[in-house]
Amino acid sequence: MRKYLVLIVLLIAALTHSLIHAKLPESKQATLIENVSSSEVLVEATGIYKNKKKKEVEKYGVSRATDDAKKAAVYFVLYGGTDPMLRNSAEIKSMEPHIDYFFDKSNVSRYISYEDTQLLSKVISNKGQEVRISKRFKVNKEIIRRDLENFKIIDSRQELAEAVGLPQLMVIPEVGKGVNPIDELRNNPILKHAASVVESHLTAKKYDVIVPQQIDAINTLADAQQMLGDRSEDLAYKLALSIGSDVYITYSGAYENSGYNTKKYAMNVRAYETTTGRLLGAETGYSQGRQGETMVSIEEAMNTAIDNVLSRIENYWRDDVQNGIQYKLVISIDPSLSEDEVLDIQDLFMDVIDKYSKRSKENIATKQTLDYLIWCDPLKYDNSRRLLRDVRREFDNSAFGSKLKPITTNRKLILLKIE
Repeated sequence: MRKYLVLIVLLIAALTHSLIHAKLPESKQATLIENVSSSEVLVEATGIYKNKKKKEVEKYGVSRATDDAKKAAVYFVLYGGTDPMLRNSAEIKSMEPHIDYFFDKSNVSRYISYEDTQLLSKVISNKGQEVRISKRFKVNKEIIRRDLENFKIIDSRQELAEAVGLPQLMVIPEVGKGVNPIDELRNNPILKHAASVVESHLTAKKYDVIVPQQIDAINTLADAQQMLGDRSEDLAYKLALSIGSDVYITYSGAYENSGYNTKKYAMNVRAYETTTGRLLGAETGYSQGRQGETMVSIEEAMNTAIDNVLSRIENYWRDDVQNGIQYKLVISIDPSLSEDEVLDIQDLFMDVIDKYSKRSKENIATKQTLDYLIWCDPLKYDNSRRLLRDVRREFDNSAFGSKLKPITTNRKLILLKIE
């Protein structure tokens, strides 16, 4: 009797698994061709239709295989590529009860915004019992995203914004050491156009975008320029840090020969976490080969590169909910203090940081400098001013006469001195 019960359980499990995956595509084969815009991608997908009756294949094969190719295109956006919409095992598991909804024929048609009229290929095999076609489709990722958010499969951007605020991003060209990126943006129309393409993507996705030229126009960067001086350092990083952006995006591009007297544009895009300089994502996008039409090629190459980088920025943003908002604290210690006094002050400051942060990392500890990265509860410390107030109060009450004084504060960077 027990043996039969086990068989029944296994049969039910097999049937359940089969039903869950009944509407998944047969082929699951697709390739990203181009990021058309901030919401749409062009995908080349393969569709398969099988039937033991050859007449059914002859009559319905292409249309049924095309339906399967549409599913494969949607499947690719959800699960495939380097930056799928479902990012981890938890989200994939949450998706399983809703697979029938997302791969229902009517919903797949909602997600497909464009379909090529011509097949790229058509192959009949298995003695006429199978047809395989390839075709290109545009998939609207934003419609899929809204459905994922409505089913609570992924966190909504609105909920994330309420929890940790919108991340501030800045877009600047990649320049040589000691070269001011603001001057390059002003004087180079190619760099200026590329920046506008990225900023268009960011604003379409509701990010808070800092435009360096405007900041400079209202003289906010005057202090930053003084801090930078004439040293041959990474001015892009210094600029982002001084302004207080969460992430800064750099880009560079060049033409490459593509045959038949045409050239394609290659665009390299990188995103960095401002407070640490950590690389969050990098991508290279290519335009089609053309004669002339520089601005079109630049836009096409940038569209191809930026979407995957933005996916990784969004992952960074989502991690803030779990890890907490990150701040960088740099503390200058009075050089007149003795070595023992410095050690006592460093220990005291570490205790204060542990009290007001979820997690901390000591980067540098010398006789005259402390450099910390800390992660704070976004519900308690959604801006640097609140954090500074509590840290100062706790330190000044415990430091036996030493005082913690602010030098500069912005959204992510807090410069302090101990006297």
